[in-house]
Amino acid sequence: MKNRNLAELKLEIQLQAKYGIEFMVSAGIIWCVIAYIWTLEYSSFDRSILTFIVGAVMLPLAFGLSKIFKTKWKIKDNPLDSLGLWLNFAQLIYFPFLIFTLLKFPDYFIMAYAIITGAHLFPYAWFYDEIGYAVFAVVISVGALLITLNVDASSVWIVPLFTAGSLFLLAGWIGVRISKSPKKQGAH
Repeated sequence: MKNRNLAELKLEIQLQAKYGIEFMVSAGIIWCVIAYIWTLEYSSFDRSILTFIVGAVMLPLAFGLSKIFKTKWKIKDNPLDSLGLWLNFAQLIYFPFLIFTLLKFPDYFIMAYAIITGAHLFPYAWFYDEIGYAVFAVVISVGALLITLNVDASSVWIVPLFTAGSLFLLAGWIGVRISKSPKKQGAH
């Protein structure tokens, strides 16, 4: 392994992982399903449990999409390779708050879940050198709060629909970035 600086290591991941586009598309799809769940005539608690269940499909779906987008999940000999996964795991630290919300205030579970989803995108702005991640971290987090403050409980499905739309917009932003990226470092 040759000695490379941080910028070169990050660039290699950015190009080969294509800025994580498959995760944003996967998340957008999952959040569309979650929006549908929140239109159902179940209790907020039951819809929250269904949301957790649907969320489990995220990684397998992203893996399948990685084949379509031709992204790499493992970049051999790059010490930053596992950092993206660790940044994703960071959102799990917020799950006690989510569980508390589920048990005590289930009507607000979807807002809390959307805020955690949005906020966890923020460090990827550094990881991928892509400001879009920071922008949409704020848009999703603040948007979920503002929507929840301004709609009644029967319209809370707007929060996951807004989250899905934001994730698809971020995926589009990333797609534009990919189209303008240099085609080097063995990206495929």
